[in-house]
Amino acid sequence: MPSEDARRRILLYSRFDLIPVDQSDLLGAIDLHRLHGISFWDSLIVRAAVKGSCSILHREDMQTGRVIETLSIRNPFAHSPRSNTPTSLSRSTPATSYP
Repeated sequence: MPSEDARRRILLYSRFDLIPVDQSDLLGAIDLHRLHGISFWDSLIVRAAVKGSCSILHREDMQTGRVIETLSIRNPFAHSPRSNTPTSLSRSTPATSYP
């Protein structure tokens, strides 16, 4: 990858909040995996989302509508039961445009 592309990507990714994962998160993910029957990797994503104070996790390969701890799982590609269109995605903040 050319250095200018790498630089642009790093600047783009630096806009996101990072949630550091430590030993207690790994153990918590194992507990979520055992308690809820989801994969370890999905459990780690859920654990990081809860730690990052997320209320909704958009994930296509988990059961939509499921609540784990304080986190609601939503499939962004699931169809609304009242219509034949995908469910709308709500945001609490406006979308950010990236270069």
